[in-house]
Amino acid sequence: MTDASYPGSQRFDSAQTAFAQMDFVVRQVLSGVSTATLVMVVKVDNAGEVAPVGKVDVKPLVMQIDADGVGMAHGVIHNVPYARVQGGADAIILDPKVGDIGIALFASRDISSVKETKSEGLPGSRRTHDLADALYIGGVLNGTPEQYIRFHDGGIEIKAATVTITGDLTVTGTATASVDVFGGGKSLKNHTHTGVTPGGGSSGPPS
Repeated sequence: MTDASYPGSQRFDSAQTAFAQMDFVVRQVLSGVSTATLVMVVKVDNAGEVAPVGKVDVKPLVMQIDADGVGMAHGVIHNVPYARVQGGADAIILDPKVGDIGIALFASRDISSVKETKSEGLPGSRRTHDLADALYIGGVLNGTPEQYIRFHDGGIEIKAATVTITGDLTVTGTATASVDVFGGGKSLKNHTHTGVTPGGGSSGPPS
């Protein structure tokens, strides 16, 4: 029986039968297998640039505990690839930010070689299910956004201080502007026309 002053993983019945002993051993082995956990971003390579997908440094939020139940903080996991919505050269660029909370998944084998070469290759070592082989999937337990694209039953809403579109824009419905529209430097709301003649004549272009 384990001394009550040192409450480890072993229970009173862990050694009662051969099955209980094996069950205890299996549970101890599994406790060292990393699968997924919540992490906080502490560093980001990219900040919204038009660039390849970067990496983040993350800190696991669920602490370790020793045999006495005392918490021990994890260290930082460096150079973790993060997910982006991308297909070929088409992408939505939304890089993580410091302080974001997300999910870290841990690969079954060492992915360091593939991270370096971005091609098929052997595992970098024989380690398995290790914290060092993390992948970051962002966006859980975070706060209210201030700029966003919102999909809801009434349509799609875009909120941002400025929206820049590079390329041609085609609108098949009605375009409504509550303030003004500018084309070629001319205000739709406040421009004047030259060459105005009375009667049925046409005016000149906006000035």
